[in-house]
Amino acid sequence: MIQAETSGRLRWGLLSTAGINRALIGPIREAERSDLVAVSSRTQSRADAYAREWEIPTAYGSYEALLEDAEVDVVYISLPNTLHAEWTVKAAEAGKHVLCEKPIVLTLADLARIEAAAADNGVMVFEAFMYLHHPQTLKVAAMIREGRIGKVQLIQSWFSFYLPAEHSDNIRLSPDLGGGALWDVGVYPTSMAVTMAQAGPPAEIWAQQIVGETGVDVTLSGQLRFENSVTGQVSCSFRMPFRQGTVVVGDEGSIALPSPWKPGVDGEESCILLTPRSGAEEEIVIEPVDPYLCEVEAMEACVLDGADPIISLSRSREILRAVLGLYHSARSESLVAV
Repeated sequence: MIQAETSGRLRWGLLSTAGINRALIGPIREAERSDLVAVSSRTQSRADAYAREWEIPTAYGSYEALLEDAEVDVVYISLPNTLHAEWTVKAAEAGKHVLCEKPIVLTLADLARIEAAAADNGVMVFEAFMYLHHPQTLKVAAMIREGRIGKVQLIQSWFSFYLPAEHSDNIRLSPDLGGGALWDVGVYPTSMAVTMAQAGPPAEIWAQQIVGETGVDVTLSGQLRFENSVTGQVSCSFRMPFRQGTVVVGDEGSIALPSPWKPGVDGEESCILLTPRSGAEEEIVIEPVDPYLCEVEAMEACVLDGADPIISLSRSREILRAVLGLYHSARSESLVAV
């Protein structure tokens, strides 16, 4: 169990000035037991400008300086994918709890390093899949466990948006920084399939991909077979119009999520569509709550109350094994065992 902070509050620092920070700054300030106290960048001038813009009290011109600040309890890591492992380990070794953007790492070896650092230093580390913390996703997982659609047979999940080839300087298309459609948007449907199958990592995977101009996948689709005979079908792309959705099909009915990835982020209600095998569709309304606030509150619960994480590092390992399996299969053009 993680030792609770004696102040009863969590003081957050932002490790980088990446654009995704904007999604978390408001929720940290809205959360009842959190304070945003610091930001760091690779230069002091950039950190100072960012701190002024977002009214953050302290700015550091290096990531190391932020980790040395005893007034920071938790760091949010929003660096490029290839830097997640290095700085998550360094943060844990500095005694900081860590919320790390997805994907938390790109290799199983790096995940093992993070697991060891978290255990050795008694800190909480989890992956920032905001939607997995949201009441909508938790409700669907509970409905599956309760047998609301019988035995699950099939999970279909997808996420895409159009990223033109001429935007080759976009970090999402950089092979050196962990770019690719699967690492960026594909981890959402993949993590959804693993979560809703409720059977650990898939046993077998088949996938195919389209590789773009920079050498990373711009479209990838795959099929996952889980040990409990559930089939997951996932797809992602940078070369398709914006599309999102998830459908879970059982032998007694189905559950559809029109907005699976950012429910409530716009302040609007979201919904779960339950269709029994025999009967009319039922719309289950989920009250609006920001999914990014949900992950901040999850960190508060873990550190201050000793709660278990919603996304444990073992769950991150299951998701990572599925993602790596999809890449292995697509590149080898073969069915692979995980």
